[in-house]
Parts: sequence; C-alpha cells; structure tokens
Amino acid sequence: MAGRLEGKVAVITGGVSGIGLGTLELFVAEGARVVAADIQDEKGAMLEQRFPGKVRYARCDVTKEAEIKAAVDLAASEFGGLDILFNNAGISDSMRVIAEIEADTWTWIYDVLVRGPALGMKHAVPLMLARGGGSIVNTASIAGLQAGWGPIAYSSAKAAVIHMSRVAAAQLSPQKIRVNAICPGLIATSIFGASLGLPRAVADQMAARVADNAAKVQPVPKAGLPDDIAQAALYLASDASAFVSGTHLVVDGGITVGSRHAWDQSGPSPFAELFGEFAPQPAQS
Repeated sequence: MAGRLEGKVAVITGGVSGIGLGTLELFVAEGARVVAADIQDEKGAMLEQRFPGKVRYARCDVTKEAEIKAAVDLAASEFGGLDILFNNAGISDSMRVIAEIEADTWTWIYDVLVRGPALGMKHAVPLMLARGGGSIVNTASIAGLQAGWGPIAYSSAKAAVIHMSRVAAAQLSPQKIRVNAICPGLIATSIFGASLGLPRAVADQMAARVADNAAKVQPVPKAGLPDDIAQAALYLASDASAFVSGTHLVVDGGITVGSRHAWDQSGPSPFAELFGEFAPQPAQS
C-alpha cells in the first residue's frame, strides 16, 4: 500500500530535532523524500545515514536567504522538485516585559519566525509551480492566538505567521499551492529550555519535564509530543487536505478551550467570585 506522500518531495526547516524530526520521520514513512534544513550538522549527517537515498541534510540558518534558497534548490537537484515546504524552524525569547526587550531581540525573533518562512515560500513557489502545485505548512503557535502562552516578541511573531499564511493562501491557492499554519500547544521539545538560554543538552532534558507535567494543565490528559504535530503536518501536506487553504489548525490538547474551570470543575470558578452563593453549581452524578 502506497504511503500518503508517495512520490512527494519535502523541505523541513528545523528538521533534525523536535517537531521537525518527528515530521521528517513520518513523512519518510509515508513515502516522501525530505531535505532536512537545520544548523545541527552532526544530527543532519546521522539522518542521512539513517535514511540513505531518502533524506538529505542542508545546513540552513533561516536568517540567511542564500542558505534557504540552497536548501530548497537541493530538493530539486537531489530529488527532482519540490511539493511540500514545512517552515518549522523556531526560537523563542525569555518571558520578559516589553519595556525590557532590546530592539535587536525583536529583529532576531522576527527574522527567524516571520522573515524565514516568508523567504522559504519565496524560493519554494517556483519549484512548486513547476510541479503543478504544492502545499506549504507554517508552524505558528497558540501564543499567536491568545496572551499568556509565550513571550511577547515570540507571540506577536507567531500571530504574524498565522496572518501571513492566510494572505499567502489568497495569493497562491489559485495556482494550486495551498498554505496553512499549525498552532501547537505545549509540546515536549527543547524550545522551552532554549528560550531560557539553557545549553542545548539541558534544554533537551527540560523537554522531558514538559512531557511529565503537560497532561495536568489541559483537558486532554496526555503530553503533547512531536508526533502530534507531525500528524497534523501530514494531513495538511497530503492530498487529504486538498480543499483546505488559508486556515490554522490548533493542536493543543484543548488547552485554549477556556479557563481551567471549563474542564476541571474542582478548580476555582470565576462564577463563584462574581456571584458567590448564587453561582451555578456543578451537576451531581
């Protein structure tokens, strides 16, 4: 039985760890050939050895347009074209108030999270047009939808990614190139530790802590894992979503459905604070 991406070629930025790696593994299992674009050379070389003939590594700092173009061009030269672009490379800042953030931090965050995906799309589109269409998936975040889920620079950049995806979809969908975004919730990856300035090895360890505790703070009682986002990326990359463009898919274990009281009636209720003894009471089983 053919995989859902049989014959497809993909580029995944941030493709050697976390969400990017989980997506690469799933895409390869579904028949795709993949260029992993990242800055972790050792891990990239290991992936090429692990998936000979199916994965190529391209060193790619997404703040550098020439490296983005080279990664996209590698898909064409090695695998014959490009059908899927997953703009996934990400960074974050620490949780600081806006008055304490340097101008250079804003530039850095936006260069990676907004300008990088924009340039990825710029260089991917001609190759996709040559193939008769394609799918672009951009990693956004629930931080781009609501306050409180990330640092302010990161959150505003992710909001920009959501809207950029929508506008790009309006431009490109008539040319059979679909554009969508994914908004992950609490996913057990190293980005949380990295945002605190921790060394990569320590940040990787912190991901395990997220996995241990995330299930306690959201309606779906399990940790969010890279494969949860990979499955969403697979749907948006595949022909199963042929009629889907210009939207964002929230994959967050239900954490943004409402306040904790909406799903955990043992928690404090805003009704109790407002109305006291007249507050609605939970139904008795």
